Amino acid sequence: MADKPSIVLVHGFWGGAAHWGKVIVELHGRGFGSLHAVENPLTSLADDAERTRAMVRQIDGPVLLVGHSYGGAVITEAGDLPNVTGLVYVAAFAPDAGESPGQLSQERPPAAFENIAPDSDGYLWIKQEKFHESFAQDLTADEALVMAVTQKAPLGSTFGDPVTAPAWRAKPTWYQVSTADRMIHPDNERHMAQRMAPRKTIELDASHASLASRPGPVCDLIETAAREADGA
Repeated sequence: MADKPSIVLVHGFWGGAAHWGKVIVELHGRGFGSLHAVENPLTSLADDAERTRAMVRQIDGPVLLVGHSYGGAVITEAGDLPNVTGLVYVAAFAPDAGESPGQLSQERPPAAFENIAPDSDGYLWIKQEKFHESFAQDLTADEALVMAVTQKAPLGSTFGDPVTAPAWRAKPTWYQVSTADRMIHPDNERHMAQRMAPRKTIELDASHASLASRPGPVCDLIETAAREADGA
C-alpha cells in the first residue's frame, strides 16, 4: 500500500536473504507492497554496509531497515541514509561506535559459541551436525537441515569489524530479544536494546532463528515500527 514504507530486510551470518521467507510472505499479506531482501557478501562490515546502502539508494521514499543477527551491525552502519526512517533489530547485534560483533560476543559468550569452526580459507561455519541445536532449535529438523547445508559462511575477520557511527543514535529503533538464543546471549541482546532506548522491545521464547520460528510476532513489531517511524 502507498502509505506503507519500503522494507529492506538484512540477513546475518550463516544465512542469506531467503532466511526472511516467512516474514516476507507475512508482510506481503499485511499489505506491504515494497519488500526487499539484500544479499550481502559477508566479506567485511564495510562491504555489507555498502551493499545495503546501494539497495536503499534505489528506493524512492521512506525505508525501514530490519536486521537479523549480524545484519543488525550492518543496519547500524548503513542506516545513516536520509530516507531511512527507522531500524528494527531481530535478535541482532547493535554495536556502538568502535564495537564489533566479536567483541560483544566475547563479553557475553553465547551457549553455542564452541560450535562455530573456521575452515582453511578463513571462513567461519556452524558445524552442520550442531546447526539445529545452535541456531534453530525451535524449527523442524528438516528446516534446520536445509539451513545447515545452505548456510552462508562469513569471513572470520568480519566478526571483528567495528561500527564507525551507529545509526541507532540518530534514528528510532525497535528490538526483538530471543530468550532462548544460543548464538547471541539473550542478556547481550537485552543490554544492546536497553542502551538504544528503543520505541518498543519485545521478548520471544525463541531461538536465534526467530524470523523463521516466530514470523507473526516479528512482523507485528515491524508493522508497529513502520507505523510509528512514519511520524518520527
